[in-house]
Amino acid sequence: MKELEVKVIVTGSVRGEAIVSKKPISFLGGVAGKKGIIADIQSELHGKSIKDKIFVFPESVGSTVGSYVIYSLKVNNVSPLALVTNHAETIVIAGAILAEIPFVEIKNNDITQPVSYTHLRAHETSLHLVCRLLLE
Repeated sequence: MKELEVKVIVTGSVRGEAIVSKKPISFLGGVAGKKGIIADIQSELHGKSIKDKIFVFPESVGSTVGSYVIYSLKVNNVSPLALVTNHAETIVIAGAILAEIPFVEIKNNDITQPVSYTHLRAHETSLHLVCRLLLE
């Protein structure tokens, strides 16, 4: 098992299966907000659900409306357990905060490589934000 230290954007603790996109994701048009399904027909994950999974993607692209798509995933009870990315952009940060979805950024490690993400814990101490992403 390998343990990574990463930057915490939104705190939380989850355990679950990961679904990994090798391509950047646009939440507006790329994810169906009412269903929690990857709608982008060019994505290798097209038609797959991100509901109750740790959604791992290299970065996001697209419109500022993506924040509201992330929020709508939560409102419709089809949100991912957590979000993990190599590059945390303002659009996704705002959506994760609104939806209260744990969100972390991992730098200097290709998160699209095959690995089993089994547990994500992101929390605050009096001195630091700490995140542990356990890999198998």
